[in-house]
Amino acid sequence: MNTTPGAASPASASTPIRVGIVGYGNLGRGVEAAIAKNADMSLAGIFTRRPSASITPIDPSASVFTIDALTEHENDIDVLILCGGSKTDLPVQGPELAARFNTVDSFDTHARIPEYFETVDAAARRAQTTALISTGWDPGMFSLNRLFGEALLPDGDTYTFWGRGLSQGHSDAVRRVDGVADAVQYTLPSQKAVDAVRSGTRPVLTTRQKHTRECFVVLEEGADADAVREAIVAMPHYFADYDTTVTFITADELARDHSAMPHGGFVLRSGLTGQDHAQIIEYSLALESNPEFTASVLVAYARAVHRLSQQNQHGAFTVLDVPPGLLSPKSPAQLRAELL
Repeated sequence: MNTTPGAASPASASTPIRVGIVGYGNLGRGVEAAIAKNADMSLAGIFTRRPSASITPIDPSASVFTIDALTEHENDIDVLILCGGSKTDLPVQGPELAARFNTVDSFDTHARIPEYFETVDAAARRAQTTALISTGWDPGMFSLNRLFGEALLPDGDTYTFWGRGLSQGHSDAVRRVDGVADAVQYTLPSQKAVDAVRSGTRPVLTTRQKHTRECFVVLEEGADADAVREAIVAMPHYFADYDTTVTFITADELARDHSAMPHGGFVLRSGLTGQDHAQIIEYSLALESNPEFTASVLVAYARAVHRLSQQNQHGAFTVLDVPPGLLSPKSPAQLRAELL
């Protein structure tokens, strides 16, 4: 086997990578759609906590199973993509499934990534599996660009802005508050803060100065609106550090006005090079569908995880650990000829 970083193994070049999906919400559907766009991958099955008969996949021929059936399919899956939420699903599923499968997930509670990494890493090392955590666009693509900026402009400051857009993870966190029937959450960057960064003045900005958050919430019947609002705005890691507004609306209003899932944002590094020349690096994303783009990143990293596993590289990884050539279906020779 060729174990050169970035090299596809003979198996990955000739045999489709068999990918299983755990969880079939918006992200899971996005993963199914992304697999269909990658000729070197095949869908091994969709695994859900809901009754399998209640799931209607994009491809009518796709196999749907209950999550309990995973044990029966261990030999049919090369990589599992975990599409659950970061608040309660992934902290349990991540280490549990890494103990049996190669996995990719989008755990996005930034403050808890180090401890989550340790639990998944321990499980994967014991089982000699390969697990890629916390990928998507942030954490994920934005993480890489923060690293590039710091490495290229060591005398500088990094700024990350999100939105305006709907956050899946934060919306999921709101929906899990007692008394909430349904909800969405939007993140909005401060244009004043963005303009200050682009000016090259390297402002010192607090979390609260950079963004605001908007929540649109449908209450369960009989729920205490004041208690729900307080539970949301005081939630650590999600809303406590931001100016957050909570607006209560009807289910019909939510369906009418908040069914789209746009998002995006940008990472900026503002710094000085040798002769005190001001330099600014900016990476931006404008996403019409947050879950579909996140899913596309997960699927690309599933390819990398499969290759790392074939190279007997076990344990947990992040996007900061993976050679970028492993993401591409192209050979290293093609990449050198076409992209360098």
